[in-house]
Amino acid sequence: MNDVVAGSVITMDSIQPKLAELRDSIGKILIGQHKVIDQVLIALFANGHVLIEGVPGLGKTLLVRTLAACFNGSFKRIQFTPDLMPADVTGHTIFNMKDGDFRFRKGPVFTNLLLADEINRSPAKTQAALLEVMQEKQVTISGVARELPRPFMVLATQNPIEQEGTYPLPEAELDRFLMKIFIDFPDYEDEIKLTRLVCNANMDDPLLNANIAPLFNESDIVQIQQLMTQIVVDEQIVNYSVRLVRATRESAAIVQGAGPRASIGLVRCARARAMLSGRNFVLPDDIKAVTLPVMRHRISLSADVEIDGLTPDQVLSKILQSVEAPRQ
Repeated sequence: MNDVVAGSVITMDSIQPKLAELRDSIGKILIGQHKVIDQVLIALFANGHVLIEGVPGLGKTLLVRTLAACFNGSFKRIQFTPDLMPADVTGHTIFNMKDGDFRFRKGPVFTNLLLADEINRSPAKTQAALLEVMQEKQVTISGVARELPRPFMVLATQNPIEQEGTYPLPEAELDRFLMKIFIDFPDYEDEIKLTRLVCNANMDDPLLNANIAPLFNESDIVQIQQLMTQIVVDEQIVNYSVRLVRATRESAAIVQGAGPRASIGLVRCARARAMLSGRNFVLPDDIKAVTLPVMRHRISLSADVEIDGLTPDQVLSKILQSVEAPRQ
């Protein structure tokens, strides 16, 4: 297993073996969810946040815990509940009777990886505490802005909104998530492997007795994020991304299309996908592969389309077919 070496220089060639090992380590725990794993890694290396949605029991929290085990940085978890307060997320100032002054007590957002578990169990007031955190990567309390550690990533999990006791996420918060990822039931063979793994493991171990050692430290992740700027993006690829996003604003099936954050997100995620594929240039297929997770949470369908039972993914797939991609 590769050792984490602080201060080591990351290059496109040197990173590939560690990336393969990282995907393999997570895949041994989250069986049958290779697409989900790749999308989470794309968001991490693209310096974005992810919203993971699925019914209870599919391994959403396990995925985040496993990623944290592979990452030699700090990790904290917030269980969102209806009575959670904004100060429980960001921190607060308290009066020190002994010294006669106010001191700031850091909240759990002061970490590298933040698991916002079941984020839609809390009302909008509490969820709004993450707006500045996710966009500016800082917390402002009592007029003082405090920077968060780098790298910083929010991995939020939510149950489908049809579940009892959930609140819809505000549009401003949704737009700050780089990707919305669906996690679904494993197929038959993978479910057999999963059942065997869990039944043979020590149930007190949240990672099912996996021999996971950190593969990256904070410096590594920051270097990889900076390495993204070296991935070549042709002007036609940028134009293609913008045309896809603008098509959502012109579609009769969509009442509110995606904004410029979606265009930027498509290119950033496509770069990260190219790197995971061992390439230093972006293909139109990279844009197509990340279109659904980048844009599915940024559009609002018309009432007629929703009555017809169409989903955002189905509408976006039609747009992908209608917008001509550049020739490779």
